[in-house]
Amino acid sequence: MARIVVIGAGMGAMAAAARLAVAGHRVTVYERAATYGGGVGRFERDGFAFDTGPQLLHLPAVYRDLFVKTGKEPLEDRVTLTQVDPASRHVFADGTRVDLPNASRAGTLSALDAALGAGAGERWGDFLVRARETWDRTRRPLLEEPQAADVSAAAREPYPALKAPFLRSRTTTLAQVGARELRDPRLIALLESYVWSYGFDPVGAPASAAVLPYMEQTFGTWYVTGGVRALADAVYERCLARRVEFVFGAEVTGVREKDGRAAGIELAGGEVAEADHVVAGAPVPALYRHHVVGRESRGDRPWDRGRRTGRLTVCLALRGAREAGAVHRTVVHGTGGHPTTTVLRPDDPSARPDGEHEAVTVTATVGLHPEHDWAEIAEEMVTAAGSAVPGLRRRLLWQEVRTPEDTRRETGVAEVPGPALAGDRGSFLPAANASALPGLYFAGGWSHPGGGLAHAGMSGALVAGLIVEGAEFRGSQ
Repeated sequence: MARIVVIGAGMGAMAAAARLAVAGHRVTVYERAATYGGGVGRFERDGFAFDTGPQLLHLPAVYRDLFVKTGKEPLEDRVTLTQVDPASRHVFADGTRVDLPNASRAGTLSALDAALGAGAGERWGDFLVRARETWDRTRRPLLEEPQAADVSAAAREPYPALKAPFLRSRTTTLAQVGARELRDPRLIALLESYVWSYGFDPVGAPASAAVLPYMEQTFGTWYVTGGVRALADAVYERCLARRVEFVFGAEVTGVREKDGRAAGIELAGGEVAEADHVVAGAPVPALYRHHVVGRESRGDRPWDRGRRTGRLTVCLALRGAREAGAVHRTVVHGTGGHPTTTVLRPDDPSARPDGEHEAVTVTATVGLHPEHDWAEIAEEMVTAAGSAVPGLRRRLLWQEVRTPEDTRRETGVAEVPGPALAGDRGSFLPAANASALPGLYFAGGWSHPGGGLAHAGMSGALVAGLIVEGAEFRGSQ
């Protein structure tokens, strides 16, 4: 039985802790905040409740596997999952609207033809074929296996070249994919909204980001009753049931080294916790920035992957009941410098004081520029949300604005991590799970396979496998 210390109580860190405890190790989690969940936060006021981090769950199989492997209990025994259908409504700049069904390719293509005109569905379907080929090429190395020491294969762009003679040159960015293959500005906006939601600018994102809409439209979108925070509650309770110890309000200031490997951690109060292995679940950029760990071996790769984007969230408390037939998620596409805005309206009694009120969350990916007026941008977002919520302004009781600086204060970084993507010389690959220092491992959204609830859960599984089975571990077969 090894002594294992985990830095941070985010979703990836807790997923690793539960798996390691089941394997017989003694696991202690040190979290500088007063609670668990990392970026999975919850804001509550006057009987209203809002998720302040991820709002929806993709690939729930990741957490189903976690609960089965750590207790032979179905995830659905701990939380209630509901498929979101339609998966999303899109309101384009010209006023066109389209509802896309959950995990139905035929339904999606039919909806696009009906809303955008004949041929739109075919172009989107052809794009999805190439996106699936990209998914098949990258799924295992980027999701199911620890990051290889040699990342040259993942550094190459896997998105297939078009067959047309005049388009044989390989596309290298997602913006090129849209311009060359989709052409209709509404289809381009649809494609780009998926990558913007992860903080990627389509102009700089590799063409391999095509896997993001493919993944969502193929495997579906789910809502957790009680919000995603309820999933964090369930993972935390699973850790406690497996005798993982949590120490909150404990700031880790350094990783101790002995004989060339990690040997424990140092706390702000001067205490030392010795360990055989250290799992760092806190944001990797913050760990290096605050000198908790030493210099990263691939220091020529920026931790933000060239991205300077964060999430701006506006929580809206509304009077009046949610109307019949309201859509859970609406994406209002911005133009002329206005952000694309996502409006979330869960039909969840736990999010509102009673049936005569509604809690609405409005989010947008924004550039992290010091000259930004967050209040002004939030006002633009609320105006855009009026396209999704009838009578929003007259129903508004109050609003709470959550800026990227709030994210920085709570998690250590203002950016929101995106998933690992192939191509662009490897610049969109996160930190490897096994660090350059033996005995130190990285879990969570800033480590392989990257950001998002599902990816964070996968990182926990990969770290646990590396510790339990050793460096030869290559993921589940």
